[in-house]
Amino acid sequence: MEKKFEKFDRSLLKVEPLKKRCHNLDLKNILELKKVTPSNPVFLKIASKIKSSIETNSSVVLMMGAHVIRGGVQKYLIDMMKKGHISCIATNGASVIHDFEFALIGATTESVAEYIKDGKFGLWKETGRINDIVKDASDKDMGLGEAIGKVIYEEEFPYHEISIFAAAYQMRIPITVHVGIGYDIVHELPNCDGGAYGKTSYIDFLRFAQVLKSLENGVIMNFGSAVMAPEVYLKALSMARNVAKQDGKNISNFTTLVCDLHMLPKNYNIEPCMENPFYYFRPWKTMLVRTIAGLGESFYIQGKHSETIPSLWTALNQEETL
Repeated sequence: MEKKFEKFDRSLLKVEPLKKRCHNLDLKNILELKKVTPSNPVFLKIASKIKSSIETNSSVVLMMGAHVIRGGVQKYLIDMMKKGHISCIATNGASVIHDFEFALIGATTESVAEYIKDGKFGLWKETGRINDIVKDASDKDMGLGEAIGKVIYEEEFPYHEISIFAAAYQMRIPITVHVGIGYDIVHELPNCDGGAYGKTSYIDFLRFAQVLKSLENGVIMNFGSAVMAPEVYLKALSMARNVAKQDGKNISNFTTLVCDLHMLPKNYNIEPCMENPFYYFRPWKTMLVRTIAGLGESFYIQGKHSETIPSLWTALNQEETL
């Protein structure tokens, strides 16, 4: 008889209320809308390309990691959505958690170093409601991002006005969530349904791929996602190009922008060799080189999200165009 592998018994977990957690970020970390001096002149060029994309009904996609939300730029992103400068936001499961907690209690993030010592890290009751929302969304064949935004918006969470998910739901802009099971604290909790996450996140992936069908003459941006964004984008783009080719069309003339903390060389338009550690920084080879080969154009800007997002917003709101 084959040996059966044991599973962790989640009923043994002690889950604490959020009021017992010390939060690293709160409302004072949310930046107010104000124009800044663009940190890089390239943002003016990107803004011009975004406006041109809108005129041709081409997709303008913003992909991001959760640290963008931790950077406090929610009001900038929401305003860009309101003004039609973003047609889709794609992000990860951690962004859901930070957005949900900010909207619910006006605070988020915990000290990993402190709470991991005695196994309290991630085990918070109110945050676990995300799992219930995802399970309900699965039952209703909804996407993960849409479901989170719907609850925050319709229930009018105390701080829903700073929720990018609520704003996207209200404005009917797709906000897609691409999860990896075990990546996020909500996966620790007893009410987590892995199948529900798989179904709802896959719905989001298909919605994202549909958006990329209109990427010709468009813009796709990646703020701070080293793995999720380039990998999800790569597969979805292949799907979109496959269908486009059958229709005698191309998806090759578009612009990519990557904003991150790494200092890349000026010749980032050339793929690094495999002996170079940066070969494994996927946004470089995938978003800046391979997928735009031919007619496309790519740009890299080094900087903090609290600087790059306001710079993009400022460039978009300037009267002059290039």
